[in-house]
Amino acid sequence: MIALPYLCPKNIHLDAKIKVAAVSYLNTKPLLYGIEKDETLAGQMELLLDYPSNLAKSLQQGTIDMALMPVAAMPFVPGARIVSDYGIASDGNVASVCIFSQVPIERVESVYLDYQSRSSVRLAKLLLEKYWNKNVVLRPAPENYIEYINDTTAGVIIGDRALQQRTNFEYVYDLAEAWEKLTGHPFIFAAWIANKDLPADFLAAFNKANAIGLNHIDEIVAAHPFPYYDLKEYYTENIKYELTPERKKGLEQFLEMIAE
Repeated sequence: MIALPYLCPKNIHLDAKIKVAAVSYLNTKPLLYGIEKDETLAGQMELLLDYPSNLAKSLQQGTIDMALMPVAAMPFVPGARIVSDYGIASDGNVASVCIFSQVPIERVESVYLDYQSRSSVRLAKLLLEKYWNKNVVLRPAPENYIEYINDTTAGVIIGDRALQQRTNFEYVYDLAEAWEKLTGHPFIFAAWIANKDLPADFLAAFNKANAIGLNHIDEIVAAHPFPYYDLKEYYTENIKYELTPERKKGLEQFLEMIAE
């Protein structure tokens, strides 16, 4: 568990139920599997689903108590600290966070930035500058921006729709793979982050529940038919769910680099 030194934890009185939020992407299904089946946790918490960027705003505003949210938003959430050993990470090719283009990246002049995740957008900006040495026009993406990715305009696409788009573009640049080549470290996209002290017994049970789904991958894959990508490969090869010390080193480096 990580507590960043520049953030000051606070004790805040909790409502009857702890408000926990997560994204509704396929990559969260293994983590949510055990949480949703745990009757004890169900009596202690309320689970909400939303876009990653909205989760960060809600935690910042204090309308929820904990979220599986983009790590790039941590410095903007008072009292933010990681409270679980599980999250969304990758040791290389993540498959679902990529820059999509119809031309080689050397020819790209502008990039649409997916509005759904602060971490992916910040990572894309960093890599365009430091890995690809590109000075491009960065465009905030409208809801239908994928339609406008053509010629020298590329776009960052994340989550389930990134998996759906992988065969629709000539060039797909995986951001976790580029990060690993740049730094030698894995990348953590999202972690369970709280903005206040939560009961220790709840956190222990919650952490244990996160691990259950990792032993039921075949069942989870069968429950979520997805013709665009092999979900077993996605859950076992692309996504890494344990926040190991080596993956946390990558997180520390990322937070240092975006703070510069």
